[in-house]
Amino acid sequence: MTVPAAKAPNAPALEMRLSVPSDGDLRVVVPELAGKIAEFLGGDAGAIGPALEGLMSRVAGSGADITIEFRHVNRELVILARCNSRSSEVRHPLSA
Repeated sequence: MTVPAAKAPNAPALEMRLSVPSDGDLRVVVPELAGKIAEFLGGDAGAIGPALEGLMSRVAGSGADITIEFRHVNRELVILARCNSRSSEVRHPLSA
């Protein structure tokens, strides 16, 4: 049985920032990337997509970029989305 790389004894904390246009095709990359990050950290990749879509919809502004921050905090993947003056976050639990 393999152990996710993020559970290695000296694994660094994850912190990543990404900006995508709120309109257009690049926005679909974010849920896929979030799923890969969740999987890397030992979480359920399939469960994060719908939550992230809702998150981006809450903050999206026409013609503006959405900035998404991924952070590994304790046993959660914290995802913060910002666009113009709006922000929202979701927390995705990770396995122990």
